Amino acid sequence: MSILLVWLTLASFLSWFTSTLAAAGSPLLLIPLVNLLLGSGAVAPVITIGMLLGNSQRIFLFWSDINWKITLWYLPGAILGAILGAYLFTQMNIEWLQLAIGLFLILSVVGFGLKKQESSFRIATWYFLPAGFLYSFISGLIGSSGPLLNPLYLKYGLIKEEMIATKAANVVVIHIVKIVIYLAFGAMTPQHLGYGLAIGLAAAPGNLLGRYVLRSMSNQHFRQLALATMAITGILMLWQQRDLLQFIH
Repeated sequence: MSILLVWLTLASFLSWFTSTLAAAGSPLLLIPLVNLLLGSGAVAPVITIGMLLGNSQRIFLFWSDINWKITLWYLPGAILGAILGAYLFTQMNIEWLQLAIGLFLILSVVGFGLKKQESSFRIATWYFLPAGFLYSFISGLIGSSGPLLNPLYLKYGLIKEEMIATKAANVVVIHIVKIVIYLAFGAMTPQHLGYGLAIGLAAAPGNLLGRYVLRSMSNQHFRQLALATMAITGILMLWQQRDLLQFIH
């Protein structure tokens, strides 16, 4: 158990540091590692606890940068989606969701790359109501939806600290709801809780170091790193579901 904690702690520190610079990616190393070390059934509850603690730290660090207008639209749909998704997690396993998310992320990055000029189309704040439902529903099923909504945040115009802070404020409530559902239906064990706490505590130094480095980054470099993380996440999700891809083929 001690070796497992060491690996999870190191991976958590690295994941939260890099994700602070790219507005996503903390589950990038953690989900495959938890799946490998603890099994697929532990992924959602362990990752959820870690994400709750790590994002709570970010709220404290970036409080003044939160876009509360987005959060107020986001939370109603997100709470409903988290309840439904977490409940379904206790009843079934939907592997094809990671495949769909991976494809969406890769296509989103391609879309941003092919765009030659700024589109006149703008994201309205109310879009975050249905988006919050979709994100939290999927998050409840597989533990984390990664940078699924990053295209929406970028299109809206959020950048750097404002994007990090707003995303953290949005997802904390989701993770609280998910934990309640997991506990209620017996999908979370004391072992899950212990590993999740290790991930969350190791996030603190990663978040602090990430905030320090983020201040020196340009908006352009932040955007490029965010898009790169989306692409890498999408590719890894497809790789993890390669058996399903072969079956479809």
